[in-house]
Order: sequence, then C-alpha cells, then structure tokens
Amino acid sequence: MALFLGILLAAAGCGGNPASHEAVRADTLRDALGRQVRLAGTPRRVMALAPSLTEMLFLVCDSGQIAAVTQNCDYPAAAKRKPVVNSYPVDFEGLLRVKPDLVFAVEGITPLADARRIEDLGIPVYYQQYRTVEDVLRGIETVGTLTGHAEKAGRLADSLRTRRDAIRRETANLPKPKVLAIIWPQDPIYVFGRNTVFSDKLAAAGGVNAVDTVFEAESPALTREYILKINPDVIISDGFAKMDTTFFRQYPELRRVNAYRNRRVYRLSDDLMSRPGPRVVESILEIRNAIHPQPTP
Repeated sequence: MALFLGILLAAAGCGGNPASHEAVRADTLRDALGRQVRLAGTPRRVMALAPSLTEMLFLVCDSGQIAAVTQNCDYPAAAKRKPVVNSYPVDFEGLLRVKPDLVFAVEGITPLADARRIEDLGIPVYYQQYRTVEDVLRGIETVGTLTGHAEKAGRLADSLRTRRDAIRRETANLPKPKVLAIIWPQDPIYVFGRNTVFSDKLAAAGGVNAVDTVFEAESPALTREYILKINPDVIISDGFAKMDTTFFRQYPELRRVNAYRNRRVYRLSDDLMSRPGPRVVESILEIRNAIHPQPTP
C-alpha cells in the first residue's frame, strides 16, 4: 500500500530539465514545465518536496545547504536529522520557518496550486519531470547547476550513465521477459504503465513492460481479462508466498499466467521502485537480478 500511495501521489511526468546546462545568475529560468522561475543568484538554502529530489540534494549539495526535508524523506540517514516540513498537505507556515531560497518539486506530486501559494510567500519553486532514466540523470545535473555544484553533479550523473550503459550491454542479448509491476494488488489492480521510468529501467535490465498499451494514466488500472491477455512472464509486487495466499486466492483465474505457473513473482525494494532519484541504477540492478538471476556457483 505504501508503494501504491507513493506512486499515485508521485506519478512523475516526462520531459527534460532545461536549466541543466545553464549558469545560475540573478535571472528568470524556465523549469521542466516551462514555468518561469526567478532566482536571485545561487540559492543558499534549498528544500525538495519529494523524497527522490531530497536524495538528489544530499548527493549533490553541502548538507548545510539543505534547509529541511518532508515527512516521507528517510534516505540518506542524514535526512532524518533535518527539520521536517510536511509536503502533503503542504505546511506553508513550516516553509516560512525554514526559509528556503528555492524549493524543488516533481510534477505530479506537488499540485501547481500549492506551488503558486509557495511562490506567493516569496519562495521560488522549480519543477522537474521524469519519464526515462536519462530524465533522472539530467535532473541531478539540474540540481547541481541551480545549487552551485554543477561540476560535481555532472561527474556523478556521468558515473551513473556509465553504470547504466554497462548493464545495458550485459543484458542486450538476453531473452526479454514480459514484466508486470503491480503497485496495488486489489481491485482495481494498478500497475506501472508503459510511459514511466520503470519501463526504461526495465529495458536496461533486460526486460519489457508487459503492459502493451499506452494509457493516459502513468499508473493505469487493469482488468483481470487484460492481465490474462498480456500473460506476464514475471510479476513484481509482493513475494510469491504472500501473493499466492492473497492476490491469486482472490483472483484464481490469474493463476493461468506464466509468472504464477513458473513461480516468478518477486518483491523488490519499494523505495527503489517508486523514487526516480540517484539510486536509479541500483534499482536497475535489482530488477536485472530478479528477471535474469545469476546462476549459483
């Protein structure tokens, strides 16, 4: 349920991050939604309204530059020592207390109406969007550029690209199982759709998204008939034992899919699956190890 709530509140959109190669100056920038963002130079205190972006801040910025975190930010450990400002609903008074010079937000998590209220308090809000792994890596570079750590962020993003590309090469000639990632194993059954970072991570890991339709929603609700039609080879949700006594007991007709018949039903780390942050390559590796397990020596 925690993963489902995180996804539905954090359905991240697509697109690049236009400021990723711009120097920050007292000027007006455009964020990934094309919104104008006015900055009076490099911000001294920043905050993010999503755990994935908080992870980026701790990766790139000096810890003292991070003014606060949200109630959902639990990684890295240093995040637990920061003041907490609720992001859902947004604690506007709390934001005024910690006084960030810039707030980062992810499209789909923070409503535009909340961003406008934050900006009415004199705090600029910069949105990022993600639909591919590359969007996430550009997002790291954007955070570095806007916070005065462009060189460091560039090195880190390039290192992650190198690791991602190495995994791609390792899996390029492997069979490509059809993978269904269920984020709400009840009726309606919500899954990761095709137009998501998950699909791109899966491609790098050597699989394909079993969902063969591009739905308007990034986390569409599927019928049992549709799941039978696409017949996934692998299901990512809870582990096989739990799913066998809950999901598949509730929907016994789905025991006909290949994933159940071959006991290829796995639980992966919720945070890695749901957060488009700097651990994105770690998530690719976890997916790769599930769908292409290495033989035991």
